[in-house]
Amino acid sequence: MNMSENDAATEQRWLLLIHQLPSKPAYFRVKIWRRLQGIGAVAVKSTVYALPANAETQEDFEWLLKEIVEGGGEAMVCEARLIDGLSDSQARALFDAARDEDYSAIADEARALSARLETAGTSHERADARAQTGRLRKRLKDIAAIDFFGATGRLSAESLLADIERGLAEDTDMTKQSPEFPTQTTADLKGRVWVTRKGVHVDRIACSWLIRRFIDADATIRFVPGKGYQPKAGELRFDMFEGEITHEGDRCSFEVLLTRAGIADPALQAISEIVHDIDLKDGKFGREDTAGIASLIAGVCAANPEDEQRITQGATVFDNLYQYFRTKRG
Repeated sequence: MNMSENDAATEQRWLLLIHQLPSKPAYFRVKIWRRLQGIGAVAVKSTVYALPANAETQEDFEWLLKEIVEGGGEAMVCEARLIDGLSDSQARALFDAARDEDYSAIADEARALSARLETAGTSHERADARAQTGRLRKRLKDIAAIDFFGATGRLSAESLLADIERGLAEDTDMTKQSPEFPTQTTADLKGRVWVTRKGVHVDRIACSWLIRRFIDADATIRFVPGKGYQPKAGELRFDMFEGEITHEGDRCSFEVLLTRAGIADPALQAISEIVHDIDLKDGKFGREDTAGIASLIAGVCAANPEDEQRITQGATVFDNLYQYFRTKRG
């Protein structure tokens, strides 16, 4: 299901399932809807569902078409290129939104499980927690299999679940922060090529600003597909699944980058709390500034389709925010 960088950068092909179902029995309509959800298809019209075109997704649609026809409905599958009315980026956003909703549900359950584990004292309670963690891990794997474009929500769900798994591990000496990534100085991070996923939003915009403002003013930042990218020597991936700097536990990538770079600045800490609450939507810090900054960043993203434009415009927001917190502290 992975797409190459060249595929994502050029023409995207789509498979469309156009169907009509009989009005009865009702359970058949529910059954087909669940099948569509299970293969990761999204609705682009009321009776038109889309998948990115490849051999696996074509087979999924063909089996579903057969099931619809056998159930008394009508269906056809076609391969298409979007020309007008819906852009490729808008279509990809539909897939990301669907997967983010799935990942958010897992993240919520993981947070609730983590809270219960803090008071779990018996071996039976911890055994139940292990079983539930296993079920969440399987669900996460199933969702990742239909996450065609690398939705943002996976980072949070994955890191929260990994944090629980570390806490349940028999080796009580394991720490929450991975030992392979020790704190570094800003000098250690200079001259690197920084890589992150296309379609940047608040966490990646903030990280990019932090990199160029406090770590390396001349840093090269590359934007790549969220799924299927193979890193090159010397690159540092941030806010990406399996990246060198990404979500850890309940911390967003900006918080992790601050720690990793060894930067202790109360103004940046305040910004990190705002970025956390916008990105993870968990209301952990509840700062009064968060809603306003979220609207500003959403406006930046809506007005600027290109990632470098978003980072440039977003930098102004974070520059002003940083100055505000420095002045407020003084």
